[in-house]
Amino acid sequence: MRIDKLLANIGYGSRKEVKSLLKSGAVKVDGVPVKDAKQHVNPDEQEVTVYNEEVVYREFIYLMLHKPQGLISATEDVSQPTVVDLLEPEDAVFEPFPVGRLDKDTEGLLLLTNDGKLSHQLLSPKKHVPKTYLAHINSEVTEEDVEAFKNGVTLDDGYVTKPGVLEIIESGETSVIHLTITEGKFHQVKRMFESVGKKVVYLKRLSMGELKLDEELDLGQYRELTDEEVALLKGE
Repeated sequence: MRIDKLLANIGYGSRKEVKSLLKSGAVKVDGVPVKDAKQHVNPDEQEVTVYNEEVVYREFIYLMLHKPQGLISATEDVSQPTVVDLLEPEDAVFEPFPVGRLDKDTEGLLLLTNDGKLSHQLLSPKKHVPKTYLAHINSEVTEEDVEAFKNGVTLDDGYVTKPGVLEIIESGETSVIHLTITEGKFHQVKRMFESVGKKVVYLKRLSMGELKLDEELDLGQYRELTDEEVALLKGE
């Protein structure tokens, strides 16, 4: 990896700022000053220091965000704020992206990472990664709905969903439910309830695979995953 990219990736400034840092002689590789921004280094095998302090390089970042309503799940948008806008500069420099999408008006667990392999693994239809949601429904949810979801329901475009596990938490004029599904069609939870004549009025994702939303995170807050949580996601 080029030395300027390595330093930029871990927060030592823009490429231009890193070049100035290199020219100053502050950067050393195995004790030898490096001024050429194009020089390649192997951070796993060589010691890189800045002002004689060792640089700890890591390739991937894994962030758990408690997504609030009003943000879109994207890295950039010309007219609307995105979930990436919530990140501190030292995290944004890794260029993480949301794994999957939560609708603009949906809250809850959203994973952001720059690990493309893990993202593909979690989103692949072949992996059947379960996702659990909390939802408020505008009318009574019944055992008939539980059975219908268990068998798969037909969406407005004719697609028949894979079985979903519907759990009734509270039932009445407004119902509270948990729903676990293993696929992620566009607006799927909302469309599943529309297929049985009901409407989702509030939606929050609680978990994705083995990763559960940290209840101590307020809306809009995020934290790095622990090593144990990353291992769970990777199935290690």
